[in-house]
Amino acid sequence: MSAGDLAVTLAALLCVIGFAALIVVLMRVLDTLKALRLEVESLRRETGPLLAELRESTDEAREAMDTAREDLERFDRVLGSAEAISDAVDGSSRLARRAFSVPMIKAAGLATGTSRTVRRLRRKESSSALVHVSEQRRRRA
Repeated sequence: MSAGDLAVTLAALLCVIGFAALIVVLMRVLDTLKALRLEVESLRRETGPLLAELRESTDEAREAMDTAREDLERFDRVLGSAEAISDAVDGSSRLARRAFSVPMIKAAGLATGTSRTVRRLRRKESSSALVHVSEQRRRRA
């Protein structure tokens, strides 16, 4: 056997050992891929219901947000109406105060003046009656 034949044989032997190692590595990779596929399938089975529940929760939250948004818009409209009513009542109360303040002041002044006049007249009547009674007593005495 010559040196060339020995080199070819040695190269062939190394290639066979390399291919054997490659086959072993590929078999390990294949086993790992099978285990990985099983884990992925298990993960899908476990997360499927969780994802469905998450979707339901998201839909419920979206509905709650829509309802809250509608309620907030309705409240905003009610608040705007209340402000408009308040402004209208405020304006009408100012108008009523202006319309009634002068006549009410005059009526209060008239009532006060009338009551003072009546009191004065009563005092004069009572004092004239006292004078009249005292004159009658003098005449009798």
